[in-house]
Amino acid sequence: MSTPTLPLLELSEEELDLLQFLQAELTVAVPFLQLYDAYYRGEQLIRDLGISIPPQLRGLRTVVGWPGIAVDRVEERLDIEGFRFADAASADSGLADIWTANMLDMESQLAHLDALIYGHSYVVGGTADEPDGMPIITVESPTQVTVLYDARLRMIVAALRMYDMDNTPDTPPTEIERAATLYLPNQTISLMEGGLGAGGWEVVDRDEHNLGVVPVFRLSNRQRTADRRGSSDITAPIMSITDAACRRLMGIEVAAEFFGAPQRYILGAAEEAFQAPDGTPKTAWQTYIGRILALERDEEGNTPEVGQFAAHDPSSQTAIVDMYARIMSAHTGLSPQYFGYSTDNPASADAIRANDASLVKKAERRQHYFGAVWSRVMRLALWLRDGTPPDPGKRIETVWRNAATPTVAAQTDAAVKLVQAGILPPESDVVLDMVGLSHGQRRRVVAERRRANGREMVRNLTQTIPQRPQPERQPVEANAPGEAVQ
Repeated sequence: MSTPTLPLLELSEEELDLLQFLQAELTVAVPFLQLYDAYYRGEQLIRDLGISIPPQLRGLRTVVGWPGIAVDRVEERLDIEGFRFADAASADSGLADIWTANMLDMESQLAHLDALIYGHSYVVGGTADEPDGMPIITVESPTQVTVLYDARLRMIVAALRMYDMDNTPDTPPTEIERAATLYLPNQTISLMEGGLGAGGWEVVDRDEHNLGVVPVFRLSNRQRTADRRGSSDITAPIMSITDAACRRLMGIEVAAEFFGAPQRYILGAAEEAFQAPDGTPKTAWQTYIGRILALERDEEGNTPEVGQFAAHDPSSQTAIVDMYARIMSAHTGLSPQYFGYSTDNPASADAIRANDASLVKKAERRQHYFGAVWSRVMRLALWLRDGTPPDPGKRIETVWRNAATPTVAAQTDAAVKLVQAGILPPESDVVLDMVGLSHGQRRRVVAERRRANGREMVRNLTQTIPQRPQPERQPVEANAPGEAVQ
């Protein structure tokens, strides 16, 4: 008779196969993700061609932060202002409370940045730690999470998160405790590596939420039909041009070391001119920096000929770097000024707006897709908070800051112009949304408007009500001194 297994302590055969499949996919993907991260931080290894750099300068590094510029300029225009139901005029307070409780006004920026760098990032939803608490929504790195995606259903059917437990910095790699979380449609399984369970994994906890969906969402960047995972904004052309620019700057550094100071020559000088007073020969550096005040004539009475070669001019090298900046501009859609290329004539305001048109369109595309994913995240959060799924007919919309006016000053200027043109009334909630006020600030503005309207109404009423005539007072005559008052 076989001993029955406890599902709480061991993985089933199907669960173990799924975990091992997702673990293998994550292992394969991590090196590519680390390469994108290295280019974003400017820590990539530049392949040396072995031609112009001497062995003594092989340790010299040059950094060109163009990949980081290309990513950051898009991410700066991806700011979420709030959420609202499609039939509502303003943001929903319940959604704003969930958003604020999870600090997603900051965490969402991390998700957008990872999606642009790695090609995708993940958002995970979970139940509250306390009965009356808010649902927990976290942003996870793609270096720790991978999913099994059904393109036909357009949903994730399984997900795995692997991470290291809290260890001290001096913990040997062989003693680092690793944990994992397996997300399934109806349960979330917490695991610890090194147990006696199936495949060396021990089941720590099973959260049977019975949602019917995996509480994991993927923000994919630049999807294709054959690549639903997404791809990084740091493309192969961007990496190639960055490497070329780094090598060119390295060449400028090498030339500065060897040819930055002009080379000199002396023809017909005696050997004693290059010796110290004690007769020992001077070093090359002492000879170069020493000031030769006088040189003796030779036996025939001729003086030595002294001259110097022209110093190295780096302008030819910097012109090549400027060419790389223009090529980078073509690949990224950003203005060449973002990469340090400038001309004698500054660009006009119209030229700057025309150059930013591609950047604005790129940011709007990201807002369109990322916004759909964030709406699904907030719908799940309402489900976890209330215990029942929200009404499918009530669509949740993500309110983004205008990508063309990424600053509050620019948004305020645009809102003022729309009000002055009569397109929007001053008291419209759309104006408050355009200005970029938070949900709490908008509520205070609405309250102030009501109080101001109430005071104005009272003032108007007091002006329209006729005043009652006051009875005329009879003047009181003053009493003579010593006379009794009647």
